[in-house]
Amino acid sequence: MERILIIEDEREIAELERDYLEMNGFTVDIEGDGKIGLKKAMEEEYDLLLLDLMLPGQSGFEICKTVRKEKEIPILMITAKNDDIDKVRGLGLGADDYIVKPFSPNELVARVKAHLARYNRLVKKKVNENGIRIRGLHIDRASRRVFMNGEEKTLTAKEYDLFLFMALHPNRVFSKEDLFEKIWGLDALADNTTVTVHIRRIREKIEQDPSKPEFIDTIWGVGYRFLK
Repeated sequence: MERILIIEDEREIAELERDYLEMNGFTVDIEGDGKIGLKKAMEEEYDLLLLDLMLPGQSGFEICKTVRKEKEIPILMITAKNDDIDKVRGLGLGADDYIVKPFSPNELVARVKAHLARYNRLVKKKVNENGIRIRGLHIDRASRRVFMNGEEKTLTAKEYDLFLFMALHPNRVFSKEDLFEKIWGLDALADNTTVTVHIRRIREKIEQDPSKPEFIDTIWGVGYRFLK
């Protein structure tokens, strides 16, 4: 399920946006303070950002500029100002679209869906063409081969599937139950402890020091996440 962060200090507007987006199957978080919103946008994994311009703590322009330096997710700016200068500035800082209040909630949902569809097409194409490369790691999806600093690492089919799934969803925390369902399926003749075993084996093959993992981190009492 795709996650959206709304940074908007007018609570009624933010809740209206959230309600319509949730009705269309999205998971939505709301933050009214610019500084806290920026922190969430940078530290958590969202698929799209809905960003008001006039915010307490930090302006939407500053948030857009900072997020765009690190992330490629779609950014839609929302403001009461119908000023071409603000539009040009926002788009110049990396925003993907601009919606002026008041707007139709249905139009908002349509634009969100359009930008997510476009982003997913481009990201999936990039991943399919180039595989995944990060900190010396190369996952070649075409050949299902994994290399670390140029040296090929031999993973079993399930180890590869598990490692690839987590690499495709960086910084998201998955429980053992989530991972077991995604990789083995609900009807598999095993239990979720097999996830722990496979994570350990992957670390032994990939990590320079399995006791201090650089790629698959343990979130105690919750599960695992892939560190991007």
